[in-house]
Amino acid sequence: MPYIGTHTTVKITPEKEVILKEKLGKAIEAIPGKTEAWLMCGFEDNCRLWFKGDASAPSAFVEVKLLGTASPEYYEKLTAIICRILADELDIPAERTYVKYEECKYWGWNNINF
Repeated sequence: MPYIGTHTTVKITPEKEVILKEKLGKAIEAIPGKTEAWLMCGFEDNCRLWFKGDASAPSAFVEVKLLGTASPEYYEKLTAIICRILADELDIPAERTYVKYEECKYWGWNNINF
């Protein structure tokens, strides 16, 4: 039950959104047991983000939420993949990207909780 929410200062075209969704779908596999089959992605573009007191360059804030836990090395691997995707697809430098992880004990879907 992973969710990846991406907030960027740059515009994301519908075509880029599909590419990002596909690449993030592959990237989530860096966390054992997680697949695109249960991944939800959300995108918010043209956000007003100030990074280090500066809003003049592209920036991103990415939230990764998942049911359960994972080891730090998997989070580090996923961070590198996410940063690479944003740099390649949106020209957002890794040094202007934050990735936040949240582990959830409970996750609801289809009238039930896992």
